[in-house]
Amino acid sequence: METILIVDDEKNILKMLSQGLNMRGYQTLTAASGEDALQLAVKSDIDLVLLDIRMENGMDGVQTLVKLRERYPELNVVMMSAQQDIEIATKTMELGAKRYITKPIGIDKILSNVEPFLEISRLSQENEILKSQITPTDEMVGESAAISHLRSQIDRVAGSKLGVLISGENGTGKQLVANAIHHQSDRASKTFIPLNCAALPDELIESELFGHERGAFTGADSRRQGRFELADGGTLFLDEIGDMSLKAQAKVLRVLETGEVERLGGNQIRTVDVRIIAATNKNLPEEIENGRFRRDLFYRLNVVPIAIPPLRERTEDIPLLVKYFADRLQLNMGSTPKVIDPGAYAVFQSYSWPGNIRELKNIVERLLIMVNRDVVMAPDVAEALALVPQAAASHHLSNTLDQDLLQPDLSTPLYKPGTALSQMMDVAESECILAALEEYNWNIRRTAEALAVERSNLYKKMNKYGISRPSSEG
Repeated sequence: METILIVDDEKNILKMLSQGLNMRGYQTLTAASGEDALQLAVKSDIDLVLLDIRMENGMDGVQTLVKLRERYPELNVVMMSAQQDIEIATKTMELGAKRYITKPIGIDKILSNVEPFLEISRLSQENEILKSQITPTDEMVGESAAISHLRSQIDRVAGSKLGVLISGENGTGKQLVANAIHHQSDRASKTFIPLNCAALPDELIESELFGHERGAFTGADSRRQGRFELADGGTLFLDEIGDMSLKAQAKVLRVLETGEVERLGGNQIRTVDVRIIAATNKNLPEEIENGRFRRDLFYRLNVVPIAIPPLRERTEDIPLLVKYFADRLQLNMGSTPKVIDPGAYAVFQSYSWPGNIRELKNIVERLLIMVNRDVVMAPDVAEALALVPQAAASHHLSNTLDQDLLQPDLSTPLYKPGTALSQMMDVAESECILAALEEYNWNIRRTAEALAVERSNLYKKMNKYGISRPSSEG
Protein backbone atom coordinates (compact mmCIF):
# COMPACT_ATOMS: atom_id res chain seq x y z
CA MET A 1 0.00 0.00 0.00
CA GLU A 2 1.47 3.37 -1.05
CA THR A 3 1.92 6.09 1.57
CA ILE A 4 1.06 9.72 0.80
CA LEU A 5 2.20 12.54 3.11
CA ILE A 6 -0.24 15.50 3.08
CA VAL A 7 1.22 18.82 4.25
CA ASP A 8 -1.18 21.73 4.86
CA ASP A 9 -1.78 24.18 7.71
CA GLU A 10 -5.56 23.88 7.32
CA LYS A 11 -6.87 21.01 9.46
CA ASN A 12 -10.05 20.60 7.43
CA ILE A 13 -8.04 20.12 4.23
CA LEU A 14 -5.82 17.54 5.94
CA LYS A 15 -8.85 15.63 7.21
CA MET A 16 -10.74 15.74 3.91
CA LEU A 17 -7.80 14.63 1.76
CA SER A 18 -6.69 11.98 4.25
CA GLN A 19 -10.13 10.38 4.51
CA GLY A 20 -10.68 10.50 0.75
CA LEU A 21 -7.33 8.89 -0.06
CA ASN A 22 -7.81 6.27 2.66
CA MET A 23 -11.11 5.28 1.06
CA ARG A 24 -9.29 4.84 -2.27
CA GLY A 25 -6.84 2.40 -0.71
CA TYR A 26 -3.90 4.65 0.15
CA GLN A 27 -2.19 5.07 3.49
CA THR A 28 -1.78 8.69 4.56
CA LEU A 29 0.27 10.74 6.97
CA THR A 30 -0.53 14.38 7.77
CA ALA A 31 1.62 17.32 8.79
CA ALA A 32 0.48 20.86 9.63
CA SER A 33 3.87 22.45 8.91
CA GLY A 34 7.01 21.99 6.85
CA GLU A 35 9.00 21.13 9.96
CA ASP A 36 6.56 18.36 10.87
CA ALA A 37 6.74 17.07 7.33
CA LEU A 38 10.53 16.78 7.46
CA GLN A 39 10.33 14.84 10.72
CA LEU A 40 7.76 12.41 9.29
CA ALA A 41 9.87 11.92 6.17
CA VAL A 42 12.77 10.80 8.37
CA LYS A 43 10.65 8.26 10.27
CA SER A 44 8.46 6.87 7.48
CA ASP A 45 8.69 5.35 4.01
CA ILE A 46 6.81 7.85 1.87
CA ASP A 47 5.91 7.39 -1.79
CA LEU A 48 4.56 10.87 -2.52
CA VAL A 49 4.04 14.26 -0.83
CA LEU A 50 1.06 16.58 -1.37
CA LEU A 51 2.49 19.94 -0.28
CA ASP A 52 0.62 23.22 0.18
CA ILE A 53 2.59 26.26 -1.01
CA ARG A 54 1.29 28.93 1.34
CA MET A 55 1.62 27.93 4.99
CA GLU A 56 1.64 30.50 7.81
CA ASN A 57 3.53 28.53 10.46
CA GLY A 58 7.27 28.19 9.87
CA MET A 59 8.55 27.21 6.44
CA ASP A 60 6.35 27.76 3.42
CA GLY A 61 5.82 25.10 0.76
CA VAL A 62 8.69 26.19 -1.46
CA GLN A 63 11.18 26.08 1.42
CA THR A 64 9.84 22.68 2.47
CA LEU A 65 10.16 21.43 -1.11
CA VAL A 66 13.82 22.46 -1.21
CA LYS A 67 14.57 20.69 2.07
CA LEU A 68 12.73 17.52 1.03
CA ARG A 69 14.50 17.38 -2.32
CA GLU A 70 17.89 17.92 -0.66
CA ARG A 71 17.38 14.94 1.61
CA TYR A 72 15.31 12.73 -0.71
CA PRO A 73 16.07 13.63 -4.35
CA GLU A 74 13.91 10.78 -5.71
CA LEU A 75 10.82 11.70 -3.67
CA ASN A 76 7.71 12.62 -5.69
CA VAL A 77 6.26 16.00 -4.59
CA VAL A 78 3.02 17.53 -5.89
CA MET A 79 2.39 21.18 -4.98
CA MET A 80 -1.04 22.56 -4.00
CA SER A 81 -2.17 26.19 -3.99
CA ALA A 82 -5.40 28.19 -3.71
CA GLN A 83 -4.02 30.60 -6.33
CA GLN A 84 -3.03 29.93 -9.91
CA ASP A 85 0.37 31.59 -10.01
CA ILE A 86 2.33 30.72 -13.16
CA GLU A 87 5.57 32.15 -11.80
CA ILE A 88 5.39 30.12 -8.57
CA ALA A 89 4.32 27.02 -10.48
CA THR A 90 7.31 27.33 -12.81
CA LYS A 91 9.66 27.87 -9.87
CA THR A 92 8.46 24.79 -8.00
CA MET A 93 8.76 22.63 -11.11
CA GLU A 94 12.34 23.85 -11.56
CA LEU A 95 13.00 22.89 -7.94
CA GLY A 96 11.84 19.34 -8.59
CA ALA A 97 8.07 19.29 -8.00
CA LYS A 98 6.20 16.88 -10.27
CA ARG A 99 2.91 18.79 -10.52
CA TYR A 100 1.26 22.07 -9.50
CA ILE A 101 -2.48 21.84 -8.83
CA THR A 102 -4.93 24.48 -7.64
CA LYS A 103 -7.55 24.30 -4.92
CA PRO A 104 -10.32 23.40 -4.36
CA ILE A 105 -9.15 19.87 -4.98
CA GLY A 106 -11.40 16.83 -5.23
CA ILE A 107 -10.08 13.32 -4.69
CA ASP A 108 -10.51 12.45 -8.38
CA LYS A 109 -8.39 15.43 -9.35
CA ILE A 110 -5.77 14.48 -6.78
CA LEU A 111 -5.59 10.91 -8.05
CA SER A 112 -5.35 11.91 -11.70
CA ASN A 113 -2.29 13.99 -10.83
CA VAL A 114 -0.51 11.64 -8.45
CA GLU A 115 -1.23 8.10 -9.70
CA PRO A 116 1.28 8.20 -12.60
CA PHE A 117 4.07 8.92 -10.13
CA LEU A 118 2.81 6.36 -7.63
CA GLU A 119 2.79 3.75 -10.40
CA ILE A 120 6.42 4.52 -11.27
CA SER A 121 7.32 4.34 -7.59
CA ARG A 122 5.45 1.04 -7.21
CA LEU A 123 7.16 -0.56 -10.21
CA SER A 124 10.53 0.75 -9.07
CA GLN A 125 10.03 -0.83 -5.65
CA GLU A 126 8.92 -4.11 -7.21
CA ASN A 127 12.00 -4.05 -9.39
CA GLU A 128 14.28 -3.41 -6.43
CA ILE A 129 12.67 -6.28 -4.54
CA LEU A 130 13.15 -8.50 -7.55
CA LYS A 131 16.79 -7.45 -7.83
CA SER A 132 17.36 -8.17 -4.14
CA GLN A 133 15.76 -11.60 -4.42
CA ILE A 134 17.18 -12.72 -7.75
CA THR A 135 20.73 -11.99 -8.87
CA PRO A 136 22.47 -13.46 -11.95
CA THR A 137 23.73 -16.45 -10.00
CA ASP A 138 21.01 -16.75 -7.37
CA GLU A 139 18.97 -19.96 -7.58
CA MET A 140 20.69 -21.05 -10.80
CA VAL A 141 21.96 -23.93 -8.73
CA GLY A 142 23.41 -27.10 -10.18
CA GLU A 143 26.44 -28.76 -11.70
CA SER A 144 24.78 -30.90 -14.36
CA ALA A 145 25.73 -30.65 -18.02
CA ALA A 146 22.30 -29.13 -18.73
CA ILE A 147 22.69 -26.26 -16.26
CA SER A 148 26.29 -25.65 -17.34
CA HIS A 149 25.12 -25.34 -20.96
CA LEU A 150 22.39 -22.93 -19.85
CA ARG A 151 24.91 -20.70 -18.05
CA SER A 152 27.11 -20.72 -21.16
CA GLN A 153 24.20 -19.60 -23.33
CA ILE A 154 23.40 -16.74 -20.94
CA ASP A 155 27.03 -15.58 -20.96
CA ARG A 156 27.13 -15.53 -24.76
CA VAL A 157 23.84 -13.73 -25.36
CA ALA A 158 23.91 -11.22 -22.49
CA GLY A 159 26.30 -8.77 -24.17
CA SER A 160 24.30 -8.55 -27.39
CA LYS A 161 21.07 -6.75 -28.24
CA LEU A 162 19.58 -9.77 -29.97
CA GLY A 163 16.08 -10.97 -29.22
CA VAL A 164 15.87 -13.95 -26.89
CA LEU A 165 13.04 -16.46 -26.65
CA ILE A 166 13.15 -18.66 -23.56
CA SER A 167 11.11 -21.84 -23.62
CA GLY A 168 10.43 -24.22 -20.78
CA GLU A 169 7.75 -25.78 -18.62
CA ASN A 170 6.11 -23.86 -15.80
CA GLY A 171 8.36 -23.55 -12.77
CA THR A 172 11.67 -24.11 -14.58
CA GLY A 173 12.92 -20.57 -13.92
CA LYS A 174 12.32 -18.65 -17.14
CA GLN A 175 12.20 -15.29 -15.35
CA LEU A 176 15.40 -16.17 -13.51
CA VAL A 177 17.17 -16.72 -16.84
CA ALA A 178 15.79 -13.46 -18.25
CA ASN A 179 16.93 -11.60 -15.15
CA ALA A 180 20.40 -13.13 -15.42
CA ILE A 181 20.69 -12.01 -19.06
CA HIS A 182 19.70 -8.48 -18.05
CA HIS A 183 22.13 -8.31 -15.13
CA GLN A 184 25.03 -9.47 -17.28
CA SER A 185 24.25 -6.98 -20.07
CA ASP A 186 25.24 -3.34 -20.49
CA ARG A 187 21.69 -2.48 -19.39
CA ALA A 188 22.20 -3.84 -15.88
CA SER A 189 22.02 -0.37 -14.31
CA LYS A 190 18.62 0.25 -15.92
CA THR A 191 15.25 -1.26 -15.09
CA PHE A 192 14.16 -4.86 -15.61
CA ILE A 193 10.38 -4.80 -16.07
CA PRO A 194 8.52 -8.13 -16.07
CA LEU A 195 5.00 -8.67 -17.40
CA ASN A 196 3.14 -11.97 -17.20
CA CYS A 197 0.98 -11.97 -20.32
CA ALA A 198 -1.05 -14.95 -19.11
CA ALA A 199 -2.12 -13.15 -15.94
CA LEU A 200 -3.89 -10.32 -17.75
CA PRO A 201 -7.15 -10.35 -19.72
CA ASP A 202 -7.00 -9.17 -23.34
CA GLU A 203 -8.67 -5.86 -22.54
CA LEU A 204 -5.92 -4.91 -20.05
CA ILE A 205 -2.73 -6.18 -21.64
CA GLU A 206 -2.50 -3.36 -24.20
CA SER A 207 -2.94 -0.78 -21.47
CA GLU A 208 -0.19 -2.47 -19.44
CA LEU A 209 2.17 -2.58 -22.40
CA PHE A 210 1.58 0.83 -23.98
CA GLY A 211 -0.06 2.89 -21.24
CA HIS A 212 -3.15 5.03 -21.63
CA GLU A 213 -4.40 8.58 -21.46
CA ARG A 214 -7.13 9.66 -19.10
CA GLY A 215 -10.56 8.76 -20.51
CA ALA A 216 -9.15 6.25 -23.01
CA PHE A 217 -11.63 3.66 -21.75
CA THR A 218 -14.06 3.12 -18.90
CA GLY A 219 -12.11 3.23 -15.65
CA ALA A 220 -9.12 5.12 -17.12
CA ASP A 221 -9.36 7.92 -14.55
CA SER A 222 -5.75 9.02 -14.95
CA ARG A 223 -2.87 8.96 -17.38
CA ARG A 224 -0.58 5.95 -17.05
CA GLN A 225 2.77 4.95 -18.52
CA GLY A 226 3.04 1.50 -20.08
CA ARG A 227 5.71 -1.11 -19.49
CA PHE A 228 7.54 -0.17 -22.69
CA GLU A 229 8.04 3.39 -21.43
CA LEU A 230 9.00 2.23 -17.95
CA ALA A 231 11.58 -0.16 -19.40
CA ASP A 232 13.16 2.52 -21.62
CA GLY A 233 16.91 1.94 -21.62
CA GLY A 234 16.48 -1.40 -19.89
CA THR A 235 14.83 -4.77 -20.47
CA LEU A 236 11.19 -5.76 -20.83
CA PHE A 237 10.49 -9.41 -20.02
CA LEU A 238 7.30 -10.72 -21.63
CA ASP A 239 6.55 -13.95 -19.80
CA GLU A 240 4.13 -16.44 -21.36
CA ILE A 241 3.96 -14.43 -24.57
CA GLY A 242 2.15 -17.35 -26.21
CA ASP A 243 -0.98 -16.23 -24.32
CA MET A 244 -0.93 -12.73 -25.82
CA SER A 245 -3.79 -11.81 -28.17
CA LEU A 246 -3.09 -11.41 -31.90
CA LYS A 247 -4.01 -7.73 -31.69
CA ALA A 248 -1.46 -7.09 -28.93
CA GLN A 249 1.11 -9.18 -30.83
CA ALA A 250 0.76 -6.88 -33.84
CA LYS A 251 1.41 -3.82 -31.68
CA VAL A 252 4.43 -5.40 -30.00
CA LEU A 253 5.85 -6.23 -33.43
CA ARG A 254 5.42 -2.62 -34.49
CA VAL A 255 7.38 -1.40 -31.44
CA LEU A 256 10.15 -3.87 -32.21
CA GLU A 257 10.33 -2.59 -35.79
CA THR A 258 10.06 1.15 -35.13
CA GLY A 259 11.01 1.68 -31.47
CA GLU A 260 7.90 3.83 -31.10
CA VAL A 261 4.93 3.53 -28.71
CA GLU A 262 1.63 5.34 -28.49
CA ARG A 263 -0.58 5.28 -25.39
CA LEU A 264 -4.17 4.15 -25.73
CA GLY A 265 -6.37 7.16 -26.33
CA GLY A 266 -3.37 9.34 -27.15
CA ASN A 267 -1.81 10.79 -30.29
CA GLN A 268 1.75 11.41 -29.16
CA ILE A 269 4.47 9.07 -30.43
CA ARG A 270 7.23 8.25 -27.94
CA THR A 271 10.54 6.64 -28.87
CA VAL A 272 11.85 3.90 -26.57
CA ASP A 273 15.02 1.84 -26.43
CA VAL A 274 13.97 -1.48 -24.94
CA ARG A 275 15.46 -4.95 -25.15
CA ILE A 276 12.76 -7.60 -25.34
CA ILE A 277 13.22 -11.02 -23.73
CA ALA A 278 10.21 -13.28 -24.19
CA ALA A 279 9.32 -16.63 -22.65
CA THR A 280 6.72 -19.30 -23.21
CA ASN A 281 5.69 -22.77 -22.10
CA LYS A 282 3.89 -23.33 -25.39
CA ASN A 283 5.04 -24.77 -28.72
CA LEU A 284 4.98 -21.52 -30.71
CA PRO A 285 5.50 -23.13 -34.16
CA GLU A 286 2.42 -25.21 -33.41
CA GLU A 287 0.56 -22.09 -32.27
CA ILE A 288 1.53 -20.41 -35.55
CA GLU A 289 0.11 -23.28 -37.58
CA ASN A 290 -3.14 -23.03 -35.60
CA GLY A 291 -3.38 -19.29 -36.25
CA ARG A 292 -2.84 -18.25 -32.64
CA PHE A 293 0.61 -16.66 -32.94
CA ARG A 294 2.14 -14.36 -35.54
CA ARG A 295 4.91 -15.90 -37.60
CA ASP A 296 6.68 -12.54 -38.14
CA LEU A 297 6.74 -11.81 -34.41
CA PHE A 298 8.11 -15.28 -33.70
CA TYR A 299 11.04 -14.67 -36.07
CA ARG A 300 11.78 -11.32 -34.40
CA LEU A 301 11.77 -12.87 -30.92
CA ASN A 302 13.45 -16.18 -31.69
CA VAL A 303 16.83 -14.84 -32.81
CA VAL A 304 18.48 -16.66 -29.90
CA PRO A 305 16.37 -19.55 -28.56
CA ILE A 306 17.13 -20.81 -25.05
CA ALA A 307 15.44 -23.99 -23.84
CA ILE A 308 15.40 -24.64 -20.09
CA PRO A 309 15.40 -28.35 -19.24
CA PRO A 310 12.77 -29.64 -16.81
CA LEU A 311 14.00 -30.73 -13.40
CA ARG A 312 13.38 -34.42 -14.16
CA GLU A 313 16.10 -34.21 -16.83
CA ARG A 314 18.73 -33.01 -14.38
CA THR A 315 18.01 -34.99 -11.24
CA GLU A 316 21.68 -34.88 -10.24
CA ASP A 317 21.10 -31.20 -9.33
CA ILE A 318 18.24 -31.96 -6.94
CA PRO A 319 20.35 -32.52 -3.77
CA LEU A 320 22.11 -29.18 -4.37
CA LEU A 321 18.79 -27.41 -4.91
CA VAL A 322 17.25 -28.98 -1.80
CA LYS A 323 20.18 -27.85 0.33
CA TYR A 324 20.10 -24.38 -1.21
CA PHE A 325 16.39 -23.86 -0.53
CA ALA A 326 16.66 -25.33 2.97
CA ASP A 327 19.62 -23.11 3.91
CA ARG A 328 17.98 -19.97 2.55
CA LEU A 329 14.63 -20.57 4.25
CA GLN A 330 16.18 -21.34 7.61
CA LEU A 331 18.38 -18.25 7.36
CA ASN A 332 15.33 -16.07 6.66
CA MET A 333 13.27 -17.69 9.42
CA GLY A 334 16.05 -17.64 11.97
CA SER A 335 14.91 -21.10 13.01
CA THR A 336 16.90 -24.00 14.43
CA PRO A 337 18.60 -25.60 11.41
CA LYS A 338 17.28 -28.95 10.24
CA VAL A 339 19.32 -31.57 8.44
CA ILE A 340 18.14 -33.42 5.33
CA ASP A 341 19.02 -37.07 5.86
CA PRO A 342 21.09 -38.53 2.97
CA GLY A 343 18.50 -41.25 2.49
CA ALA A 344 15.82 -38.63 1.77
CA TYR A 345 17.51 -37.52 -1.44
CA ALA A 346 16.61 -40.82 -3.12
CA VAL A 347 12.94 -39.95 -2.68
CA PHE A 348 13.46 -36.40 -3.97
CA GLN A 349 15.25 -37.77 -7.03
CA SER A 350 12.75 -40.52 -7.81
CA TYR A 351 9.88 -38.04 -8.19
CA SER A 352 9.19 -36.50 -11.62
CA TRP A 353 8.52 -32.91 -10.40
CA PRO A 354 5.79 -31.76 -12.80
CA GLY A 355 5.96 -28.33 -11.13
CA ASN A 356 9.74 -28.27 -11.53
CA ILE A 357 11.91 -26.04 -9.33
CA ARG A 358 8.96 -24.06 -8.00
CA GLU A 359 7.34 -27.25 -6.72
CA LEU A 360 10.62 -28.49 -5.23
CA LYS A 361 11.04 -25.22 -3.34
CA ASN A 362 7.50 -25.43 -1.96
CA ILE A 363 7.99 -29.04 -0.79
CA VAL A 364 11.28 -28.20 0.94
CA GLU A 365 9.65 -25.28 2.74
CA ARG A 366 6.72 -27.46 3.81
CA LEU A 367 9.06 -30.10 5.22
CA LEU A 368 11.13 -27.61 7.20
CA ILE A 369 8.02 -26.13 8.77
CA MET A 370 5.98 -29.27 9.38
CA VAL A 371 8.61 -31.84 10.46
CA ASN A 372 9.11 -31.57 14.21
CA ARG A 373 12.43 -33.39 14.36
CA ASP A 374 15.91 -32.01 13.66
CA VAL A 375 16.37 -34.45 10.78
CA VAL A 376 14.09 -34.68 7.72
CA MET A 377 13.88 -38.36 6.73
CA ALA A 378 12.83 -40.15 3.54
CA PRO A 379 9.35 -41.02 4.88
CA ASP A 380 8.77 -37.31 5.57
CA VAL A 381 9.54 -36.49 1.95
CA ALA A 382 7.34 -39.30 0.65
CA GLU A 383 4.45 -38.13 2.81
CA ALA A 384 4.85 -34.52 1.66
CA LEU A 385 4.81 -35.59 -1.97
CA ALA A 386 1.74 -37.75 -1.39
CA LEU A 387 -0.15 -34.65 -0.21
CA VAL A 388 0.20 -32.91 -3.59
CA PRO A 389 -3.22 -32.40 -5.27
CA GLN A 390 -4.80 -35.31 -7.12
CA ALA A 391 -4.61 -33.48 -10.45
CA ALA A 392 -0.90 -34.22 -10.58
CA ALA A 393 -1.14 -37.71 -9.09
CA SER A 394 0.06 -39.45 -12.23
CA HIS A 395 3.43 -37.76 -11.72
CA HIS A 396 3.79 -38.61 -8.06
CA LEU A 397 5.49 -41.27 -6.10
CA SER A 398 2.91 -43.79 -4.94
CA ASN A 399 2.71 -44.32 -1.23
CA THR A 400 3.50 -47.98 -0.60
CA LEU A 401 4.91 -47.46 2.86
CA ASP A 402 2.51 -48.99 5.35
CA GLN A 403 0.40 -47.02 7.81
CA ASP A 404 2.86 -47.48 10.69
CA LEU A 405 5.63 -45.87 8.64
CA LEU A 406 3.82 -42.91 7.09
CA GLN A 407 0.38 -42.89 8.74
CA PRO A 408 -1.35 -41.80 5.51
CA ASP A 409 -4.96 -40.79 5.09
CA LEU A 410 -6.30 -43.93 3.40
CA SER A 411 -9.56 -42.20 2.54
CA THR A 412 -7.73 -40.14 -0.09
CA PRO A 413 -7.97 -41.69 -3.58
CA LEU A 414 -4.35 -40.73 -4.16
CA TYR A 415 -3.29 -43.85 -2.24
CA LYS A 416 -3.92 -46.30 -5.08
CA PRO A 417 -0.46 -47.27 -6.27
CA GLY A 418 0.22 -48.55 -9.73
CA THR A 419 2.71 -51.35 -10.19
CA ALA A 420 5.57 -49.27 -11.65
CA LEU A 421 5.21 -46.48 -9.11
CA SER A 422 4.92 -49.01 -6.30
CA GLN A 423 8.18 -50.60 -7.33
CA MET A 424 9.82 -47.17 -7.51
CA MET A 425 8.69 -46.38 -4.00
CA ASP A 426 9.91 -49.75 -2.71
CA VAL A 427 13.36 -48.96 -4.07
CA ALA A 428 13.35 -45.53 -2.43
CA GLU A 429 12.18 -46.99 0.89
CA SER A 430 14.75 -49.77 0.92
CA GLU A 431 17.55 -47.29 0.10
CA CYS A 432 16.33 -45.04 2.89
CA ILE A 433 16.34 -47.89 5.43
CA LEU A 434 19.76 -49.11 4.33
CA ALA A 435 21.25 -45.60 4.52
CA ALA A 436 19.83 -45.11 8.02
CA LEU A 437 21.16 -48.47 9.22
CA GLU A 438 24.63 -47.63 7.95
CA GLU A 439 24.40 -44.15 9.46
CA TYR A 440 23.68 -45.65 12.91
CA ASN A 441 26.11 -48.55 12.55
CA TRP A 442 23.26 -51.08 12.27
CA ASN A 443 21.89 -50.17 15.68
CA ILE A 444 18.24 -51.20 15.29
CA ARG A 445 16.89 -49.10 18.17
CA ARG A 446 18.55 -45.86 17.04
CA THR A 447 17.65 -46.49 13.40
CA ALA A 448 14.00 -47.11 14.28
CA GLU A 449 13.93 -43.91 16.34
CA ALA A 450 15.45 -41.93 13.47
CA LEU A 451 12.89 -43.32 11.04
CA ALA A 452 10.07 -42.82 13.56
CA VAL A 453 8.87 -46.43 13.33
CA GLU A 454 8.51 -49.34 15.72
CA ARG A 455 11.44 -51.76 15.82
CA SER A 456 9.13 -54.62 14.92
CA ASN A 457 8.04 -52.75 11.81
CA LEU A 458 11.64 -52.02 10.87
CA TYR A 459 12.46 -55.73 11.11
CA LYS A 460 9.49 -56.49 8.84
CA LYS A 461 10.73 -53.99 6.26
CA MET A 462 14.28 -55.35 6.41
CA ASN A 463 12.93 -58.83 5.84
CA LYS A 464 10.71 -57.60 2.96
CA TYR A 465 13.63 -56.03 1.14
CA GLY A 466 16.21 -58.66 2.05
CA ILE A 467 18.30 -56.21 4.06
CA SER A 468 20.75 -57.83 6.45
CA ARG A 469 23.92 -56.74 8.15
CA PRO A 470 26.99 -57.69 6.11
CA SER A 471 28.77 -60.70 7.59
CA SER A 472 32.07 -58.82 7.70
CA GLU A 473 30.51 -56.53 10.28
CA GLY A 474 28.87 -59.15 12.44
